[in-house]
Amino acid sequence: MTPQTQSHRPATDALKPMSPLQARQTRTFIDGLASEARPYWDMVEIGDELSRDLHLSAELVILYSDGVEDFNPWYEGWRMNSWHIEGESPFGGAIVPPLLVSHFVLSVQFDATRPFSIGSIHTYHDSEIVEPIPVGATVRITTRATEKFEKRGRRYVRHAVEVTDVNSGLLYFRETRDILSL
Repeated sequence: MTPQTQSHRPATDALKPMSPLQARQTRTFIDGLASEARPYWDMVEIGDELSRDLHLSAELVILYSDGVEDFNPWYEGWRMNSWHIEGESPFGGAIVPPLLVSHFVLSVQFDATRPFSIGSIHTYHDSEIVEPIPVGATVRITTRATEKFEKRGRRYVRHAVEVTDVNSGLLYFRETRDILSL
């Protein structure tokens, strides 16, 4: 590498905290994760239930659809020079992409009020779409730990998930998922 090329190369320190205060705060955060983190197996008891509400806005549907490149006229849409087009489906108005809610299950399972969970891998899920979810609905995602088991020397926690309408209680979606834990 020539001296000229070397001078135009970004310094690797540019990616690290630059002030002593930032370095201390980062180290404190990382040390806290290491001291409080526990295997998911140890953090969850059978019967533990968590839930959160999620508003399925047209903007969320558009962002999700764009991210997974699922451009279906049944969902909300957009086109050049027009931010929003009403979606239409055989169920009437626009519906939510069926697996969008599955994407948010982990944000419910991993409770932000508990210490950080280490060594968790989502290994299995079986989804059942019961009813189409209309765009604009607010749903409650509920996850309940139903079983702990070992297979080939590895520990797993199984969860039952239900997604229901906050207002009517209508069941939209059901899922079983396993998490492998250290």
